Formats: sequence, structure tokens, C-alpha cells
Amino acid sequence: MDPLRISADGAELDRLVADAEGGASSGRVVLGIAGEPGAGKSSFAAALVARGGSSWTAVPMDGFHLADVELRRQALLDRKGAPETFDAWGYAVLLARLGARPDHVVYAPGFERDLEQPLAGAIAIPPTVDVVVTEGNYLLLDRPEWEACREHLSEVWFVETDPLLRLDRLLDRHIASGKAPDAARAWVDRVDGTNAALVRATRSRADRVLDLTSWSAT
Repeated sequence: MDPLRISADGAELDRLVADAEGGASSGRVVLGIAGEPGAGKSSFAAALVARGGSSWTAVPMDGFHLADVELRRQALLDRKGAPETFDAWGYAVLLARLGARPDHVVYAPGFERDLEQPLAGAIAIPPTVDVVVTEGNYLLLDRPEWEACREHLSEVWFVETDPLLRLDRLLDRHIASGKAPDAARAWVDRVDGTNAALVRATRSRADRVLDLTSWSAT
């Protein structure tokens, strides 16, 4: 699938917002943004929500990270960020609730970057929201728990960027979270690299592919 290249000024975002809103006439849109670690999913989702205005909101998949205490119990802490380190079934239930658009506020978990931990009840989604943007690595993964998530997404857009830029972002992110540079590089190679290969293989399942190489949120 040939990607739509998003220009440096992001002029294409208004058309993408209008396309997503077109589906809201028949109910709430739950739009998924997938892509490899460091591809720019969070920044792109935030930019879409900013363009969409008060009827849009973002709900990240990262809120369904298992807490470190549970990852230690399962001996998964050294693979944090892999598909099995998320509560994907719980995420699927939330997506179903959001798509049903109940007449009350739905609360979703967020993710606290400073703590590197999920935060329960951090995001309120009122019934007035027309478009929910949710972003995460594994929205197109062909495993039962992730396919259950995909069932409740109106569309999934796959974002990609220059590989070297993506790796630089990952290194900066891990160093900012407290890892030493050597440890950050090792994590990017051992954990993020494995996860990125899984995600890359799901690209063909996306409804759209967007190239963010020229675009920046700043």
C-alpha cells in the first residue's frame, strides 16, 4: 500500500479529520493509529485531536500496560512493551464501550510517562465526543486478544517514519526515562527491535498508511 505523505506543515490533517468525521454521522468513530515504536503515533493522534476540537479525544493503548508489580510476577518486566505485557482483553472491552456511546461518561486509564506506569480513571470520555482516537503498536496484530480490539475500531491508520529518526526517538525516550545510554541502546535493539518487527508485519492490514517522515508536531 502506497503511503500518504504528510507534509511538513501538516496540510493533509484537515482532510484526514474531515474523512474521520464523515463516519460520525452513523455513530461514534473509534479511530486506531498503529505503527512501530517511535513512529510518532502519540504526537500524530494529539495533532488530529487538536484539529478536531472538543468533539474529539485521545485514549492511548498504553493505559493498558500491566503494572510493573504484575510484570515481575509473570517474569515479563524485561520485555515491557511486548504484546503480552498489555491487558489486551480489557482494552477490547473499553473500545466496545466507547463505540457504543453510552449516555454517561466513560473513564479510561492513561499512562504516566514519569512513572512509566498506567493510571486508572485518568481520561474522561463524555457522550458528546464524536471521535475517539486510540493509538498503539498492536492494533493490527493477528492474535485473538488483539483481533478482539480491532473489531471495535472503525478504521486503523498505520503511521511510519524514517527508520533512523524512529530509532533516535526511542533512544531519547529511554534515556529520558532514566536508562543509561548503553542500557537504552541495548533495550532498543533487544526489546523495541523485536516489537517493531511484529508491528511492521501488520502494515498491510491497515485502512491507510501515512508517512510522517517530513512532518513534526513542533
